[in-house]
Order: sequence, then C-alpha cells, then structure tokens
Amino acid sequence: MLEIKDLHASVEGKEILKGLNLNVKAGEIHAIMGPNGAGKSTLASIVAGKEEYEVTKGGILLEGEDIEDLAAEERAHKGVFLSFQYPVEIPGVTVTNFMKTAINETRKAQGLEEMPAKDMLKKIREKSELLEIDRKFLSRSLNEGFSGGEKKRNEIFQMAMMEPKLAILDETDSGLDIDALRIVANGVNKLKSEDNAIVVITHYQRLLDYIVPDFVHVLYDGKIVKSGTKDLALELEEKGYDWIKEEINA
Repeated sequence: MLEIKDLHASVEGKEILKGLNLNVKAGEIHAIMGPNGAGKSTLASIVAGKEEYEVTKGGILLEGEDIEDLAAEERAHKGVFLSFQYPVEIPGVTVTNFMKTAINETRKAQGLEEMPAKDMLKKIREKSELLEIDRKFLSRSLNEGFSGGEKKRNEIFQMAMMEPKLAILDETDSGLDIDALRIVANGVNKLKSEDNAIVVITHYQRLLDYIVPDFVHVLYDGKIVKSGTKDLALELEEKGYDWIKEEINA
C-alpha cells in the first residue's frame, strides 16, 4: 500500500528526514512513535503532499505508483487521507456540505458521476451511527466551536465517509480524555479492513491499548531506528527514549 524508500526531506533548508524507510501493507496498522522533533508530523505532511517540505532524495509509492510529484488533492483522490493534529475551523461550511463536496470532487477525479443525494444521506447516517455522532453535529460549521474530542471525532467521521486506501492519523489522541479516545479508537478499529492501511502517529502508548498495531516503529533523528510489536511501545512507555539513543550511539 505504502512504500517509502530512503526518504530525505527538508524545510527552509533544514534537513528533517534523513533516509527514512517504511513499508505498509494493506490490512495493517502501523504505529510511529518517537521524541519531539524526530520528524513524525513531517513524515505525515510529506506523504499527504504538503508543499512547504522539499523531498531531496528517495521516493513515496502508493500501491506501486510514485506520488511524489502529485499535489495534495491528487493524492487525496488516489486514497491518501491525513487526520490533522490540529483541525482547522471553517465557519459557514457545515460538516455535511463539506463531506458532500469532498466525496463528489474525488468521484469527479475518478471519472464518476456525483453520488445521488439519497445514497449520500444514507452513507452519512450509517457512518455517523458507526461513530456515535449526534445528527445535530452534522449541521454545525466544520470544527467551529468544537471541543478537542469533537474535532478528532469529526476527523474520523471524514475518514469513514472518504474510505481512503491509506489513512494517516497524526497524534489523533492529543488533548483527548479517555471517553473521547475510546470513541475515536473504536471508530478507527471499525474502519480497518483488508483493503486499507492505517498509520498512527502518537506520543503515548495508551492509544495503542485501544488501537492495537501490527507494527510499532521508533522514529529518531529523521530515520526509523527500531521496529517491533506492541511490546516495543510498552517498553518505550516504561523506559523513555534514552536507551534507543544509547543503542544508536553505541
């Protein structure tokens, strides 16, 4: 689903990713952990196509296709989804209208007709029930006046509606209480399938109690330096990152 080969990337002349390699297969959940400044959010932004980052070496393949030269919206149309750490507010645009536009733009890019209104409403109803979302929530302006938990749940609702091939969740757990975390995680688990892949970027092992990853990777100084199972996340929670630094510098 996703193959990243020897990725080097910089922003404003500062190198952040320094030869990162990652392979994610369909049906898998991968968690990426690491200290602040390691390059986790940079990696998410680069895969999604954020323009301010410059890829200086290496490649990003989605289902074998090089997507490095594609704009962010073209990547989205091909099935890349990024859930933001800090979702933006868009006053005047309702959650429902935002979703209708997003889905129909993707369908248009794929040469399909707009989704009939009846089918769209049915899908909205099904996905909002799946994620325990109040219907009143859907007529509110996107993220305007939303609590942290509502913003994150709305991101997962967008993921449910868009049905991406590759979903990247950038610190979806930050700022969430346990109840909101459980609802968001349940949504992610319900959306996992053999046809998609999910990359979860997190600081905290607690999210991985709810979303159990197939693989955990440690990103440090612009590279993935260690990979393992969920046990690696437990070890990081217990020991911190100093032992990883010592291993690298040994």
